[in-house]
Amino acid sequence: MLHYILHKFLYGIMTLFGVVTVIFILFAVLPGDPAQMIQGQREDPKQLANIKAKYGFDKPISTQYFYYLNDLSPISIHSNSPTDFTYLEGHKYKFTTLFSTANKTVVLKFPYLRDSFQKNGKTVASIIKETLPNTAILAIASISIALLIGIFFGILSALYKDSWFDSIISVISTFGMSIPSFFSAILFAWFFGFVLHKFTHLNMTGSLYEVDDFGNGQFLQWKNLILPAIVLGIRPLAVVIQLMRNSLLEVLHQDYIRTAKAKGLNQYQIIKKHALKNALNPVITAISGWFASLLAGAVFVEYIFNWNGLGKEIVNALNTSDLPVIMGSVLVIASMFIIINIIVDIVYSWLDPRIRLS
Repeated sequence: MLHYILHKFLYGIMTLFGVVTVIFILFAVLPGDPAQMIQGQREDPKQLANIKAKYGFDKPISTQYFYYLNDLSPISIHSNSPTDFTYLEGHKYKFTTLFSTANKTVVLKFPYLRDSFQKNGKTVASIIKETLPNTAILAIASISIALLIGIFFGILSALYKDSWFDSIISVISTFGMSIPSFFSAILFAWFFGFVLHKFTHLNMTGSLYEVDDFGNGQFLQWKNLILPAIVLGIRPLAVVIQLMRNSLLEVLHQDYIRTAKAKGLNQYQIIKKHALKNALNPVITAISGWFASLLAGAVFVEYIFNWNGLGKEIVNALNTSDLPVIMGSVLVIASMFIIINIIVDIVYSWLDPRIRLS
């Protein structure tokens, strides 16, 4: 088991390294001067040169790539010379010195995602820290809706296989998987937040926290979570229904289910005590990937509903060419995706030891 965990951990590290490399190369070859993006419309060659020197934009791409890895690595190497870009005192992060030589210092620190180009030097980590919890709450609410409703209707669809009920559920599931999130977001916001507002009392747009009109600070507005959570949960809900239906039908044809029926157990007891646990395995595996995907897929939903999460922040960063925010956000989402998949693989291998042997 330990060997399997180490293998998965090393695989995750290599995957993350590949993601970092692809992201850096992608944004390194984009047209435009990052230093000019920071400076804006001002034409000051001297200040432009200072910005390039400060952020290392005047170095070769290979050197910039090393600097980027050095900032992201928990253990990083820094120069003791004030004229070097990697001079330790010129960085904002907190660190613990591991050891020093005449020219270099090796430190232990949290990964440094650098500073925003557009928000007056605000760190990318602080921006993500402010927005990621809202996105996580939205994703958890969406997955919860998908699981609770999807498992229930999936079981019913399997029990009433080939009936009119099963056909209706199948059509709705197919429609739910095919409809784009941004279209359903616009439709739900207009219909439930505008047309039926006097009945639903839901807003077309709004975030988890809203500012009080009388200057009493912020307050929680949980009703603003309802529409974006439903919209974001439509596609995983459709997937869960179909997975649960097909998995349960397969399990119900196993020999041990026939044995349970021969012992006189009724259908409810068979599903509860024998079939449900085994039928849930593919659902759990799929939903783990969907949870990580929702963090990335929330971009359009958050933007349309004006939900102050990481997805909306990515859109704003794209509009303003704030490259560090975009790169940092993508790395955080990729890291969470990798971590969630590793945890699910470990749990799944614990439930089914045959996986570790494959």
